Amino acid sequence: MSVIVYTESENGKFKKNAFEVASYASEVAKQLGTTATAIAINSEENEILGNYGISKVLHVKDDSLKTFNAKAYAEVVVTAAQKESATTVILSSSTDAKFMAPILAANLKAGYVPNVVAAPDSTQPFVVKRTAFSNKGFAHTEIKTEQKIIGVSNNAFGTIENKVDISIEDLKVDIKEDAFETKSVEIDKVVGKATIADADIVVSAGRGLKGPENWGMIEELADVLGAATACSKPVSDLGWRPHGEHVGQTGKPVASNLYIAIGISGAIQHLAGVSASKTKVVINNDPEAPFFKAADYGIVGDAFEVVPQLIEKLKEFKAQNS
Repeated sequence: MSVIVYTESENGKFKKNAFEVASYASEVAKQLGTTATAIAINSEENEILGNYGISKVLHVKDDSLKTFNAKAYAEVVVTAAQKESATTVILSSSTDAKFMAPILAANLKAGYVPNVVAAPDSTQPFVVKRTAFSNKGFAHTEIKTEQKIIGVSNNAFGTIENKVDISIEDLKVDIKEDAFETKSVEIDKVVGKATIADADIVVSAGRGLKGPENWGMIEELADVLGAATACSKPVSDLGWRPHGEHVGQTGKPVASNLYIAIGISGAIQHLAGVSASKTKVVINNDPEAPFFKAADYGIVGDAFEVVPQLIEKLKEFKAQNS
């Protein structure tokens, strides 16, 4: 009776969140006195999960699953859970996982708790700590159903190396035809850049940049830091930046180690979407901007003066320490 964890991958490579949920599953398995088994779909590097406490990988190789489909992927997870007699299923807090989780919960008749930030407080009863009120507070939630699904908040538990022997087993799943009634016709995504979901550092800018023609320095700063670029909602609404870069409560949530906000005043919806970031740095010429109250570090100044100097200093630092 192992703990099951769904590990996300893309183009055969595991996403960053796969190692975090694997680490979390390993800890839950330890508390329950059992082992952790991962589900991997069309992955080419399954052995690496053994570095994070996973003792078995159920690998599904199926061309029909090359594109994420919530209903079909849920069938895979259900099949794996039943095969392993698992009562605990671990997911990430990615968009795909949150799309799949309610379907999975219905199929397994399981209680589902998203946004979990720590290992269970206890397993008898089963209580987990999760964020509440747009990350402004915490709730300790008891899951009373026999089957349990936990959605782990990104960058909350962290990746913990715990090398164990691992076995790889192919899993064949007969997916019902109606699972593919909804299909992705086209996927438009940014390539060649760090993604907001996987980046340790995110550099974000708002209307204080005055126009799309000034985004060069934001991209240069992101390039120096190896960061992803992002923007506020008004910027994407104006068409200055693609909607895929819009972060906040109504856009993509950010849980990076470092979030740099440049020329963003800090509307409540934006703050709610980035509050899970560990360190927040704000650059704004308005000392009364709401973002300063939420920031760990703040610079009151003109972005067009501060950012070029920051880039120059970072380049000097990298040159001296390379």
